[in-house]
Amino acid sequence: MKATWNNQVIAESNDTVVVENNHYFPIESVKAEYLKPSPTHTTCPWKGLASYYSLDVDGMHNPDAAWYYPEPKPAAANITGHVAFWKGVKVTE
Repeated sequence: MKATWNNQVIAESNDTVVVENNHYFPIESVKAEYLKPSPTHTTCPWKGLASYYSLDVDGMHNPDAAWYYPEPKPAAANITGHVAFWKGVKVTE
């Protein structure tokens, strides 16, 4: 799977985890230079507290376009160390 935004590959992996129709990429498959920590947090009843990254790619900013669960609840343990995308990030095979 490949995640792209602003004509750049943000992440690429053959080992994503699909949860609720979202592909979660292993963090090591994500290009860290595009990720900027965000102060945003949300809570999922069964996955736990989500943290966010904004994307900065070639001078363009996409706030809170990636999320992850630093310490997911046991039901979502399989997404530990993984990042998912939205807000215009295209995920394709």
